[in-house]
Amino acid sequence: MSPVRTDSPMEPQSTVRTISGLEMARAVWHRRKWLVLLVVATLLSAFLTVARSLPNIYESSATLLVERPQAPDRAGGQLTDVDLETRLRTLSQQIQSRSRLDQLITQFNLYPELRRRATPDAVVERMRQDIRLQFRAVQQAWTGLNATFAFNLSYRGRDPVTAAQVANALATDYVEESARVREQEAARTTEFLTVQLEEAAQKLKDQEQQISEFTARHGAELPERQGANLAALGRLNEQLVVIMYRRNELTRQLAQLTDPGAASNTIPARLAKLRLELADLRAQHTDEHPDVVRVKQEIADLERQLAANGGGSPAADDPRARIEAELKVLRSNEQAVRREIASYEQRVEGTSVRTQELQQLTEDYAAAKSQYQSLLQRLHDAQLAAGLAQQHLQGEQFRILDPAVPSPRPVAPHRLQLILMGLLLSVVAAIGAAYCAEWVDTSFHSIDEMRAFTSVPVLVSIPPILTEKDLRRRGRRFRVSALAAALGVAAVVGILSHLDRVNEAMARLLSPTRF
Repeated sequence: MSPVRTDSPMEPQSTVRTISGLEMARAVWHRRKWLVLLVVATLLSAFLTVARSLPNIYESSATLLVERPQAPDRAGGQLTDVDLETRLRTLSQQIQSRSRLDQLITQFNLYPELRRRATPDAVVERMRQDIRLQFRAVQQAWTGLNATFAFNLSYRGRDPVTAAQVANALATDYVEESARVREQEAARTTEFLTVQLEEAAQKLKDQEQQISEFTARHGAELPERQGANLAALGRLNEQLVVIMYRRNELTRQLAQLTDPGAASNTIPARLAKLRLELADLRAQHTDEHPDVVRVKQEIADLERQLAANGGGSPAADDPRARIEAELKVLRSNEQAVRREIASYEQRVEGTSVRTQELQQLTEDYAAAKSQYQSLLQRLHDAQLAAGLAQQHLQGEQFRILDPAVPSPRPVAPHRLQLILMGLLLSVVAAIGAAYCAEWVDTSFHSIDEMRAFTSVPVLVSIPPILTEKDLRRRGRRFRVSALAAALGVAAVVGILSHLDRVNEAMARLLSPTRF
């Protein structure tokens, strides 16, 4: 029979003993130690099983060096680091195409489990995720050449030898693909420049034909004819002055031969007077002036009247007839000279316009010729570059600096970190489980808890009285719980150890951050 504890009635019931945090933790541990141990054992066993069953992931890297030429490529120019990195990424897209990666997967028998349960596109995408490029610039200190460009090509797999072989195969593809792309670019550049050169040659020929047609059509108005046109215009003006002076003299002579008396109203007298007046008007005005036109019309009317009266064919020895004949010749010469003067004046006035038009044609011809010469030189350089590219002597050259070798140690997973993380999470989960159990349990575990809960006096405290039957029942319950916990842990361990797909995914997830 367990002892019975009795409290004195005179003892204050409101006095509650303060429990320290350490004592409370000990009490909770005493009550919940098996729950805490069970949670820690379960989670830690799961983490240990996962860490043990995760497959090893190996990574092999090959270093490729991009050697730049000493002199710039005249056809395309030397690439900058940004352009070169862009070209490398373009090459990566070509090399990591579905057809090429599918060949590598078949050649090295990669991802056998994944190929049995996934589509070919999923397998190819998986391989793309396992390929990594890392760019970096290096200095060829041992040769003293300009800075070069290098990059690391790595591949991750479950077998170190296969990972190295795949990395070397990809590096070889980069070298071969860069040479092929360089040759294709040189060929396309040559073809493009050939077409451009033909168009430029046709344009240059058209410009030459336009200049020839312009020169033939406006040869008299060209700038180099300006001096000759002005000299001819001066001579024609002098000739016109001489003709007008001679005409005026003959007109005066003809007027003197006419009788100013009785014959002043005759047709010849009037005709001589009008001719004298016409000479004076022409000295002051042009032939288009209204007074000149009027006088000329009157002269024509009188001449028709004189011809109708029988005076149209004067005698050969008549001075008056001779003067009139000479005047007629002078008038004809004057008209011819005036027409020539007008023509030369038009040429002189049009010289400035023709000069601008010829200058524009000349500039267009010079631009077309310069473009033709530039394209001709570029085509020659492109043809030379194409020949050198076929011999791998032109442009950036790819070279494998360090081939990939099998890695002696896996890069993933980090088992020690995983175990430490599992231990930490197990302890945190166990503390959380103990706290939840205490929060759910509403029973009183001490007299102080009872006194803190109610003001009713506590008269007696009876400890648990366990019989042999209770002890056997508690032992059976403990053994059943331990067996259930062991079976649960074994089930979790067994399931995790056989989930290769999940294990491999977790191994890649726990690997170092990808670039």
